[in-house]
Amino acid sequence: MALLSVDEALARVVDGASPTAAESVPLLAAHNRVLAQDVISRLTQPPFNASAMDGYAVCARDIATVPASLRIAGESHAGCRYAGAVERGTAVRIFTGAPLPEGTDTVVIQENTEREDNTNTVVIREAPHPSANVRDMGGDFRKGQTLLTAGRLIDARAITLAAAAGHAQLSVRVKPSIVILATGDELVEPGVVPGPDQIVASNTYGLAALVERTGGSPEILGIARDAPGAIDAKLQTAAGADVLVTIGGASVGERDLVRAALEARGMALDFWKVAIRPGKPMLFGHMEATRVLGLPGNPVSCLVAARVFLVPLIYRFLGRTDSPLQETTATIAHDLPANGPRRHYMRAKRQPGESNPPRVRVLPSQDSAHLTGLMAADVLLVRPPNAVAQTAGTEVSVISLDF
Repeated sequence: MALLSVDEALARVVDGASPTAAESVPLLAAHNRVLAQDVISRLTQPPFNASAMDGYAVCARDIATVPASLRIAGESHAGCRYAGAVERGTAVRIFTGAPLPEGTDTVVIQENTEREDNTNTVVIREAPHPSANVRDMGGDFRKGQTLLTAGRLIDARAITLAAAAGHAQLSVRVKPSIVILATGDELVEPGVVPGPDQIVASNTYGLAALVERTGGSPEILGIARDAPGAIDAKLQTAAGADVLVTIGGASVGERDLVRAALEARGMALDFWKVAIRPGKPMLFGHMEATRVLGLPGNPVSCLVAARVFLVPLIYRFLGRTDSPLQETTATIAHDLPANGPRRHYMRAKRQPGESNPPRVRVLPSQDSAHLTGLMAADVLLVRPPNAVAQTAGTEVSVISLDF
């Protein structure tokens, strides 16, 4: 089967994936979830004309000429307004957040006033412009206004806004279920001392963290040994998941048994191998309603392929409206040789400084098994297939490494 381009492979992976069902959850439980329905305000904010400062509420006409002496009629506090209308030539002592009394339209900050001793009079020494220091009713938002649109990630700002608008719960997308299966006789779980020919199964946990960060619900199925029966036993537990992710065993070696085991359980293979570096030995197919994504065993290849293919799929299930693979412009800090026939996602790091666009430097090691290099990077420099050599200062495209 010929190598597919990254764009064609990604189009097949997300094709037909529709948003999951919606569920209503309390505000705090909505954090880092994806909004399923628009948030319409149930309230007007501020609900009244309110003071933005501590000072005196006055009628602007009464302080057209300063200094101006005004009688103090009373006080207005947040949560306890001044009752009644304010007559001309009168001021009300007011505090931040308090309702503006009827008959007033301006707040003079207390620093620009002087309270006369043993009198109920305040002298306005400096007059602000009319309507100064007043937060108008509805100046933030009004009842019936759309404040948040479906498809956005709910962060602390969105929760604050929704709460202010009168919502105690939000409608969010159900997290897509992503089951993760590692394969290989050489693998042991973290915390287990590896034998002479073994290594730790680290990819499983990195992928689970990536899934959780992206908005999915990960489930780790453990490690399947390199035997058809062992792999099949694990695959049975994946039924009903939105996505099954397998790690390793999808290449061409004698013990690469995953593809055969999947097909034996009815997987319809869509493609095998992609023109991507790192991450070429991967597969994709459908096993009934479950999408199957077979990722390479090398840890960098596994995580980069997940960033390029699994993350967009999760976004599609969540109905997110932002792009998971948004490329931005940078300049390369050094020369780059010509690229080969596969799209290359090179680990790179932004350089210190305030250059715009930022300068990036490709890390010395691009080995698909070197996790320290991945840890040192903060972007992936995207090089198209057969890209020509580039000199220092040339513009390049990067995507964030935010996992």
